[in-house]
Amino acid sequence: MALTKKEWVALENKAADLRELCLDTVKWAGSGHMGGSFSSADILTLLYYKYANFDPKDPENPDRDRIVVSKGHIGIILAPLFVQLGLLDKEQLKTFNLTGSKLGIHLDCNKVKGLDSSTGSLGHGSSLALGMALAARVKGQKYKTFLILGDGECDEGSVWEAAMATAHFNVTDLITIVDRNHNMIDGNTEDVMKLEPFADKWTAFGFETIVVDGHNMNALSEALDKAFKAKDKPVCIIADTVKGEGVSFAAGNYKWHYGALDQPKYETAKKDLAEHRKMRIERAEKEGI
Repeated sequence: MALTKKEWVALENKAADLRELCLDTVKWAGSGHMGGSFSSADILTLLYYKYANFDPKDPENPDRDRIVVSKGHIGIILAPLFVQLGLLDKEQLKTFNLTGSKLGIHLDCNKVKGLDSSTGSLGHGSSLALGMALAARVKGQKYKTFLILGDGECDEGSVWEAAMATAHFNVTDLITIVDRNHNMIDGNTEDVMKLEPFADKWTAFGFETIVVDGHNMNALSEALDKAFKAKDKPVCIIADTVKGEGVSFAAGNYKWHYGALDQPKYETAKKDLAEHRKMRIERAEKEGI
């Protein structure tokens, strides 16, 4: 079902708030993984605010949906998200990844309530998510598991081993979303290690594959609606995104996989994100029903 205009605008504002708080956190921390955080902001917003059965007031409910962010280096946007949800205090962001903080660059699920797994060793999240989904089947629970992968992470063979098992056991309650921002730490994915034909690979591994604009809330929502209805085979949503989405000097630039902000760049990014919010809300107002 398409998003209503009111719902779409509300989600855009949540995602814009999240990017702005992430930017502040990068500045406080002195550096951070801004590029891949900004490309995933819309995916995270939709999951936590619309699709996942997750109550921040009861983050350890055994029947909650599980969300495994395999690209764990984006902890610098996950922590602000948990601040938005009321699971962390905003003051904790001011010491992100600094000595004595419980918020390391890869978040620790033993220290952060609401985080389902500690990730960051790329490729491991796929197997963790599959295990959670199979556990639900064995225990007769109805929760869904969401897996968020980075595209560069898909160079790891463990991703494809887990994909084979997911299809073999027809784990349709595991929904895979790939943040396809086309860049990784050392360059464009197609220059470092070719992934294309990427969608065809997921299809060949036994998935129903949906390629969608990862920065269009309505299109992402429709893809997730389809994934929720899947019974015949698991679904992989390839969200076509932009690394550093919303910031002029970072957008599409692999050099902003990780970086530091001086004051001029911080101020430029603030202005860019304000314009980005305006543009995205105008689209929601125009296209929403």
